[in-house]
Amino acid sequence: MEGLVSFQAVPTISRRPKFSFSRSIVGAAIDVRRGYSLSVTFPPLSSSSSSIRAQQMESQDGSATAAPIIESESEPEQNDLKVKEWEVSMFHNEVAASQGIRIRRRPPTGPPLHYVGPFEFRLQNEGNTPRNILEEIIWHKDKEVAHLRERKSLGALKKALDNVPPARDFVGALKSANARTGLPGLIAEVKKASPSRGIIREDFDPVEIARAYEKGGAACLSVLADEKYFQGSFDNIEAIRNAGVKCPLLCKEFIVDAWQIYYARTKGADAILLIAAVLPDLDIKYMTKICKLLGLATLVEVHDEREMDRVLGIEGIELIGINNRNLETFEVDTSNTKRLLEGERGKLIRERGIIVVGESGLFTPADIAYVQEAGVKAVLVGESIVKQKDPAKGIAELFGKDISL
Repeated sequence: MEGLVSFQAVPTISRRPKFSFSRSIVGAAIDVRRGYSLSVTFPPLSSSSSSIRAQQMESQDGSATAAPIIESESEPEQNDLKVKEWEVSMFHNEVAASQGIRIRRRPPTGPPLHYVGPFEFRLQNEGNTPRNILEEIIWHKDKEVAHLRERKSLGALKKALDNVPPARDFVGALKSANARTGLPGLIAEVKKASPSRGIIREDFDPVEIARAYEKGGAACLSVLADEKYFQGSFDNIEAIRNAGVKCPLLCKEFIVDAWQIYYARTKGADAILLIAAVLPDLDIKYMTKICKLLGLATLVEVHDEREMDRVLGIEGIELIGINNRNLETFEVDTSNTKRLLEGERGKLIRERGIIVVGESGLFTPADIAYVQEAGVKAVLVGESIVKQKDPAKGIAELFGKDISL
């Protein structure tokens, strides 16, 4: 499968690390989990120690992974492995940066002691402080997912899929709503809080809110899964699905690992959000393929022209979300949607039949009309309707008319 990691360990006469890079990655024991292909040459081992073996295994998601098996290694050999891990992390960061991704996957760390290698003249002391709230969330998410994987393996999740109802047609629901109302299909967000707004709704009952959205004419629902920053939960997705709500459900989570996609599916999700500001192109390609295998729709979110161009360069994209919120300043500008849909980009989107979803800064019928005229066929709205005492009434006020069935 495209996007798999190739990880090979071979003895060499030199103690100096040797790397060769080729296209294809996703998952290795040294945490090259997403995006490129790496061939690593390990230094020779001392005759008194046991060997380090690279064992090819078939991972639970069908990808070939490599798990170095380290047996009674000496301290120098442990240091050699740390150097490889650190260099792989540096390589991941450089590939992401080359694609304009400013969000670092995890806090930068200094090189191993006495490091000599390909990155020795490119080290920067950037500090361990997140540059913005999204980067802070991603750093936390990386650790959170590592802990969750230890508690429930990918193999266990795949077995659990046997008992999950079939995924519902998220894209089809948006198209039907747009055709029925002549307005953008609504993805209504089940959201209790956000880092910028704090608590949005005190009396938060996810199932009752979901039912009110469905009654008010929402085509699909977006359910926050992040606990720390949005007070959401994967259990909310499951509860809404089990309550009989028929609207397809988008798992609104900060995806950094394929494991999260499988977990969301076991909870009843019908669609997944992928953020281009966080994920390199090969990650998006690989995760989109996983979603298709599981019957899930993929909403790929972009914020600017460069991210839009990257996503349009990926085959098979059906849904693109344009977030009008600046990731660094948190300012909202709905003209961002119009700007990203002008000219050749808009023409290409129309030719491919891609549905564009407008996100952030939508509070009035005039806002809806503005982004619809720009070319969106759906909108994702949370704050302006979830804080209403009657969310169904809030939907009618947002669109300026009753859009319920």
